[in-house]
Amino acid sequence: MGERVSNTTKPSAEGHDSPQLIQARQIALTGATGFIGTKILTCLTNGGWQVRALYRPKNGRTPTELPGVEWIAGGLDDEAALESLIDGVALVVHCAGAVRGATREDFDKVNEAGAKLVAQIAARQPQLPRFLLISSLAAREPQLSHYAGSKYRGELAIKAVSEHLRWSIIRPPAVYGPGDRELLPLFQSIKNGFAPLPGGGRGRFSMLYVDDLAAAVLAWANTEASNEKTFELDDGRPNGYDWGDVLSIGSSVLRNNMPVRRIAIPISLLSFFANVNFGLAKLLNYSPMLTPGKIREITHSDWVCENNEFAQLVDWSPKFRLERGLACIFDKNNKA
Repeated sequence: MGERVSNTTKPSAEGHDSPQLIQARQIALTGATGFIGTKILTCLTNGGWQVRALYRPKNGRTPTELPGVEWIAGGLDDEAALESLIDGVALVVHCAGAVRGATREDFDKVNEAGAKLVAQIAARQPQLPRFLLISSLAAREPQLSHYAGSKYRGELAIKAVSEHLRWSIIRPPAVYGPGDRELLPLFQSIKNGFAPLPGGGRGRFSMLYVDDLAAAVLAWANTEASNEKTFELDDGRPNGYDWGDVLSIGSSVLRNNMPVRRIAIPISLLSFFANVNFGLAKLLNYSPMLTPGKIREITHSDWVCENNEFAQLVDWSPKFRLERGLACIFDKNNKA
């Protein structure tokens, strides 16, 4: 792909935004083979950017050749691979992260140390690239779990790397869409007429369709007005959702307004299975998803956020509320 010229804005001397042209070069992307990273990769290349994408070459895996994409083999602890990934790029989007683990170290070695090394290499480039960390809304409550704490520590790490690094952080809430392995089973259950709800389904939360998150990253890439800020994003629904909202929308979209049966899962039962799974993971050396920390996350009462600040600085607005998101998922996943 050749050069790309895009409209962007920078603050003028009078404190107002004025149009300015920037020349697009290359973006370095980590986590490009994951659920969110795959969508970001497609959105960036469709938006006219060239992308260097990091992938882990485990089991001889070789990613598919894609227009505008240069694949770099390596991990977040491979300094040489990260140097090749970041050398000379205009932007770095760090999307890679660990969502499964039994110990704090399992998460920190990726979500903190990995983020720090990527930022350090970005900060020592002759021409510093802008840096975007895809974090998590869980970082707002670091005491809840090893995962939440590691995402918060990752944010602190990239901020401390260099006073000259032009960083931005995006904290998405629950992200869903085609290919999602966490929320899709719940949506499938709703489609089948029942919904297992942890702790009876209390609390409120925001949601974000994966295409909207990818579009937000593209919008960030196309503007200079978002440095040294942490943004929370959502789908634009005021005050988020509760489980009653989700079941009502699911009934309308997936079941032609047929009712959905609530099945309350007691927290004590969830905690029992989480502790058993946690113990087996340590014994058998696998990375668990269901842990005591995860139970504290999913039963936390307030995961509501809003995107006003990001939308004011960047040319982006969400296109998918839950109604449209569910319709798209099950249209694209007819076998789901």
